[in-house]
Amino acid sequence: MHDHEILKTELLQMNQQMMSLLERTKTLPGASPKAFDTWARICRAIGRQMSEETMRIAVIGAIKSGKSTLINSLFAGDYVKRGAGVVTAMVTRVRRGDRLRATLFFKSWKDVNTDIQQALVLFPSPEWHSRQNDFDIRRDQDRKDLAQALGTLETRQLVSNDTRNADSVYLASYLQGYEKVKTFMGDEPVRRTYADHEFSAHLDFSGNETLAFYLKDIELEINTGEIEKNIEIADCQGSDSPNPHHMAMIQDYLMTANLLIYVISSRTGIRQADINFLNMIRKMGLIEQILFVVNVDFSEHESADGLKELIEKIRDDLSVVRPEPEIYALSALFNLFSQLRDIVPERDRMRLAQWERETGMVSFLEDGRARFLERFQRVATRERYAVLLANHFERLKVIVSGMGQWIRMNQEVLTRGSDEMSGLMKKIKYQQKKTDRVKALAASTLGGAVQQIRKELKTDVDRFFDPRSGDTVPALMSFVDNYEVRFHEYAERLSASGFSDTLYLVFQKFKHDIDTFMAGQVNPGVFSFVKICEEKIKSAFDSVVGPYEAMIHDALTEYNDVMAGLGMGVMSNDRGPAPSINIPDLKRSIGLELPPASTTMNYSTAIRTEAVMRLGAYHFWQRFKRLLRQSAQDDTANAISALKIAVRRMKAETRESILFHFKNYRENLKFQYIFKLVDGVSQHIHDSMMEQFHDYAEDLAQMTVMTTARQEDRTRLSKDAGAVASEVTEIRHRIDRFHEAFQAALKAV
Repeated sequence: MHDHEILKTELLQMNQQMMSLLERTKTLPGASPKAFDTWARICRAIGRQMSEETMRIAVIGAIKSGKSTLINSLFAGDYVKRGAGVVTAMVTRVRRGDRLRATLFFKSWKDVNTDIQQALVLFPSPEWHSRQNDFDIRRDQDRKDLAQALGTLETRQLVSNDTRNADSVYLASYLQGYEKVKTFMGDEPVRRTYADHEFSAHLDFSGNETLAFYLKDIELEINTGEIEKNIEIADCQGSDSPNPHHMAMIQDYLMTANLLIYVISSRTGIRQADINFLNMIRKMGLIEQILFVVNVDFSEHESADGLKELIEKIRDDLSVVRPEPEIYALSALFNLFSQLRDIVPERDRMRLAQWERETGMVSFLEDGRARFLERFQRVATRERYAVLLANHFERLKVIVSGMGQWIRMNQEVLTRGSDEMSGLMKKIKYQQKKTDRVKALAASTLGGAVQQIRKELKTDVDRFFDPRSGDTVPALMSFVDNYEVRFHEYAERLSASGFSDTLYLVFQKFKHDIDTFMAGQVNPGVFSFVKICEEKIKSAFDSVVGPYEAMIHDALTEYNDVMAGLGMGVMSNDRGPAPSINIPDLKRSIGLELPPASTTMNYSTAIRTEAVMRLGAYHFWQRFKRLLRQSAQDDTANAISALKIAVRRMKAETRESILFHFKNYRENLKFQYIFKLVDGVSQHIHDSMMEQFHDYAEDLAQMTVMTTARQEDRTRLSKDAGAVASEVTEIRHRIDRFHEAFQAALKAV
């Protein structure tokens, strides 16, 4: 077990011991049960958060670069599907578990029908659908109608850039997979689990391009390898996927990740697609979180010297977007085969034996692998835990100190008479009122800070999304307005397939290009803006916390001095400086998530299909009737003219729907994310400050009653209090030892 795991285990054990002690203490005669509620709540939160805290690592890179193989080598087994299809690629999350288990997260029926509605925007000939209401895949007639319409489109060769149109693939796959999934899907998202010997059965869905469309997410738990628990590694889609919705899925995970590993194939080196993707990551503000892995293919390189030259070339290429990039060269497949030597097929054992004879290359790559794993462990564990453990340790230390103070004060009460305690209580309550004023002042100032930062952020968000002068919407509107359709390329399609089919194809390409612009330009800009807002929130509250931490410390010190002067023998307030606010951890603790990147691409559902289709068809047929006796060449020209009119209307509809969509997105981001984050940070700071106070006057008032109790009751209570004090002392000694070990671990980072 590594040092940080030992420290984490020790901290959890101390926290559990403190929780048990609190439960026992509140049953003592004269004790107020409410006196321990806050401390117990904090202890429960520490235990829960330490169990739930997850280090998220995204493995990204181009298709076929070896991302899945690298993850498999880290877990010492062939678990993650390699070579996932481009169309159905999704994020697969992998973590260490006690057993093999695959959990598939399916979409709800609403999710499926929403996807289908998206794909049906401007679908040719609206009359194909026999019902007036929205499409529902669960209705037999709806599926029959769509299957028939798709069959017609496929015979007309509805293709784009020599490949099947993506939306037609979506529609066909949903129809084909329906019968196999209908029995266990529902109105709410459903999850299915395959464990132990059934683990590989998950590939029937994740490895099937038809059924995979019904999945939202995959989580694998693996019980081999050296990856520690609470570390999640995500196998993301290829960064060069042609589907912009795949890019949006990657972006969503990147915004939650603590570390990015970018895999580069030694066969291809750095390509323009890599530079584009890395520029997007830089725009999102995440470029400093990347480690680069050059995944080496033995068959591509004659010697280690040649490979080193390639790596330096990759370093030069990367320095354009990431100065001084951290690069590690290794062979994921070689590592995987080495780990599975006894169970891989004979052909792979022969390949492994051949590679092992290249001793110079093997030595170079083994060194790269060792350096990568050392850096990986340092970032993923030691550096991460240094922050997490420090925060929880400080909170637990406050509770132990407060508990020690409580029990010593009450032990003093038991040695005094009721008259003496009555006079002391007046003085204690007076001092308690002074600390209450500090608490009220801190809470009031915090409330004022919330109102001010909300006001500033509202202005920032409205300005950013302003359709005339903002940073996002005007550029998108310009893209729509200046989008060019090469109408002459559709002349033959108009003659062969008709106006409606051609307009649908034009719109699908138009929508794909807008979505690509969204994923590549708009979403990174939005994410960058959100990070700026988060930093502004952090900075604003940090400026509040600093002065009040000092004020609270002074108030507590004065309170303790007064209590000591009264002979109450209290402990000093020894809380360390407040840790800086960690926005990502706080968001996870309150369950706050940024609206998915794909929501920026849902604008098309607002486009009025019939308005565009009928307008274009009307103009086409009007002109066709007037020019019926003209040549076929003139007919084509008029068809193109009608198509131009429809495209202008299509752009106008798209423009209106985008404006409407981003207005809603702006309000959703503002009220459901940014303002909630402000409230969450405020509550976190309030709780952190208030948990340092404890109303000992109320506790003493309860215990003072015991001064009039019978001697045998007071004797028994004194004995019980002594036992509590002894255990508090034991925990405090454990805390001191933990602090020494923790400081030593920090020096080793």
